[in-house]
Amino acid sequence: MQHNQPVLDNISTPTAPSRRRFLHGLGAASMLPVLAACSTTSLGRAPAGRVVVVGGGFGGATAAKYIKRANPAVDVVLIEPNKRFHTCPMSNLVLAGERTMDSISHGYDELQGTYGVRVVHARADDVNPTARTVRLSTGTVLEYDRLLLSPGIDFRWNAIEGYDERASELAPHAWRAGPQTMLLRRQLESIQDGGTFVLSVPPDPFRCPPGPYERASLIAHYFSRHKPRSKVLILDAKDNFSKQGLFQAAWKKLYGDRIEWVGLSKDGRVVRVDAARREVQTEFGTIHKAAVLNVVPPQKAGFIAERAGVTDASGWVPVHANTFESRQQKDIYVVGDATIAAPMPKSGFTANTQAKVAAAAIVASLDGSTPAQALWVNTCYSLASPDYGVTVAGVFRVENDKIISVPNSGGLSSANADDSIRRTEAAYAQGWYQAISQDTWGTPRPA
Repeated sequence: MQHNQPVLDNISTPTAPSRRRFLHGLGAASMLPVLAACSTTSLGRAPAGRVVVVGGGFGGATAAKYIKRANPAVDVVLIEPNKRFHTCPMSNLVLAGERTMDSISHGYDELQGTYGVRVVHARADDVNPTARTVRLSTGTVLEYDRLLLSPGIDFRWNAIEGYDERASELAPHAWRAGPQTMLLRRQLESIQDGGTFVLSVPPDPFRCPPGPYERASLIAHYFSRHKPRSKVLILDAKDNFSKQGLFQAAWKKLYGDRIEWVGLSKDGRVVRVDAARREVQTEFGTIHKAAVLNVVPPQKAGFIAERAGVTDASGWVPVHANTFESRQQKDIYVVGDATIAAPMPKSGFTANTQAKVAAAAIVASLDGSTPAQALWVNTCYSLASPDYGVTVAGVFRVENDKIISVPNSGGLSSANADDSIRRTEAAYAQGWYQAISQDTWGTPRPA
């Protein structure tokens, strides 16, 4: 296929590992989904083909790595604009002053040096599913045999009146870790003692369902240490939320009346934002003034998913359950927050496990074999304070091309757990982050 714009050359790759070496190297957090998905893949064969992966987060980086682990002869090119990826998991601890940004920052040296993934730091601007090409912000055009998108989320600007990208520079969302995280952190540091932090939470679906409530908890923890007269107000567009009973019990125990949650039926839905004045108006006309205003807007799949023609009217991406191939475009696979994959949550762990299933399916499709039946696990840790953790876990399988929860699997932390159990779960959260970061990008930096 000829193009007027440059096309990246193929890269040389190391010899394929044995099945035993491949499985032996898996971390404990990732064993189940890979075993389930890869058991019939012919790992030693070398099909010709290029896989382009867009997005270097938990989904994309994992997929690139596990495609190369399954068959190093596959040419894998990872497109990611940022040289270092900052994770949303643990970013709430950065807001609370308990972690540094550097500790949630990850690079791509291992993917390139150990696995032979070509990493290109550019933005994917367009996809042509017919020509099987991806156009980059540099003007480069990449051909692909299979395309995997892990684009994360974009925001529905102006879905809330007055809240657009410009307004987010005054009232940050911080729902992508990075500069917005540091902006919100600086605002929290500068708040006068006695000021109110107002957090606006969108309706479902959105990235990391328990994330806003963990954020409220950890900011309350910061206030209890440094701004003892300041409070947290959560204005919620829902009447129920993930781990609600566990969070509310923790708030009462740890913070007394420092956190106030207002649900939808109590006039919690924000309909207008005045970022300059740090004011929000709710559905019934109530005005709330904030010292620091954090607006998490409604969301949709990342931009490139729409350009690839894989989103539906909801703004999210429908996929085939067993492979995560798009239902709308052949040979394009989508994983992570962008997908319609309920009851699986939009979490980092989910993106990582979906990526392994999709990687196995891609290698199988290039090899002409059939992927095994997929099975996933998800564990979602949340911190109500640095030493108080709560957990929800689930196991998922495929039935009639739909993802379903496996009955009687997973569940929530005990509501009656004592302080030692909560401390243990908080330690598990830190251990989980260390393990999944290493599985995705390589050894993380210390906290």
